[in-house]
Amino acid sequence: MTNSYLDQLVDDIHAKAPDHIAVCGDLVNIALPKEIEAAKAWLSELGSPADVSLTPGNHDAYVPGAFKAATTEWQAYMSGDDIAHHTMPRPENSLFPWVRVRGCVGLVGLSTARATGPFMATGHIDSAQLRELGTALDHLRKQGLFRVVVMHHPPVREATKWHKRLVGSSRFRKIIADHGAELILHGHTHKATRMQIAGAHGPVPVVCVPSASNGLGSHRPAARYNTFEISGNPGAWQCRMLERGFQQGNTGVTEIATHTLQIPSGAKP
Repeated sequence: MTNSYLDQLVDDIHAKAPDHIAVCGDLVNIALPKEIEAAKAWLSELGSPADVSLTPGNHDAYVPGAFKAATTEWQAYMSGDDIAHHTMPRPENSLFPWVRVRGCVGLVGLSTARATGPFMATGHIDSAQLRELGTALDHLRKQGLFRVVVMHHPPVREATKWHKRLVGSSRFRKIIADHGAELILHGHTHKATRMQIAGAHGPVPVVCVPSASNGLGSHRPAARYNTFEISGNPGAWQCRMLERGFQQGNTGVTEIATHTLQIPSGAKP
């Protein structure tokens, strides 16, 4: 996975030393065995399984059988705290949603990845994941944690083209409307967007980051990553988002913008 933009971005991430790293999928292109192995090696360079959380994207399930191979190879990065040190492969459907707690943050990872037909890149979430998502969100709220949902496809209506949409996204939005969350992170569109969906205690920010390997000169934003500074208490959380990456006229990674996200208030244990 040699890419000068990606390498520089990872070096900058390491220099900033975030408490935790979340990766929203699409580590490979067409999910060939050598690609999956290379992605595993890259993950080890990015950080340890305890410090990096991963959800798969549609390219990680590009062809039948790829999803199983990828989740087996990358399982340590997609394991919840209860099985973070499990060494035996688990059935692929039981991996998600995973739940990890890091400081005041509770992360919930979903899989929207599925092999699709030619010229399609849709995402899917099964009913079992959605049921467990609601349970996990309630459990993390009772612990007084800042809840972050990590996924690949955007859950916002018309956030992308029809053939790239999240099928059944309304069911996901219903879970968030009923159980709440503080922040949702996704990939897939390769855009720098900040949207929102309804939550149990107010609108929930939905943030996408451009591809970490995209170069300058493309019609899409160049390689970028976001950091989130979280402070406050349940019902009164604060979140400052910083965008870092490449811009025209700069030869390295620089700060692009900062934003204060409006976090739902009132979600107390």
